[in-house]
Amino acid sequence: MNDLMKWFDNRRSPMDVIERLFEGDVGTSAIRVEEMVDGNTLVVRAELPGVDPEKDVDVTVTDGVLTIKGERQEKKEHKDKDSYRSEFRYGSFVRRIPLPSGVQQGDITASYKDGVLEVRAPMPDQGQAAAASKIPISRG
Repeated sequence: MNDLMKWFDNRRSPMDVIERLFEGDVGTSAIRVEEMVDGNTLVVRAELPGVDPEKDVDVTVTDGVLTIKGERQEKKEHKDKDSYRSEFRYGSFVRRIPLPSGVQQGDITASYKDGVLEVRAPMPDQGQAAAASKIPISRG
């Protein structure tokens, strides 16, 4: 039932639900995300194992929406005397998360450690709307 209720989150519009369906949010290639509030800070954690956050991931904020976007490429080869096996997995991903009103994008930080991207957005009493900006990702 909790999975069903996330589709009706009051911060999300009906178009967000439709976009999430087409972006693979319910499929196997979707980014697993957890959102929580730690004190007065929104914390978003995304599972992104096997990616280079500096090359493969972009974190941006536009019009009060946090966007995590990237591309994953993984290739494994196994060569034996009498056999050869190659496996690959690739694809792009995107996840959009509405931010609470009052979040100032200049205060948002992102870090990556052990395959988990963590974005922290302090929620001050007053915020200003601003243009899109890229959030740098630091290795932890």
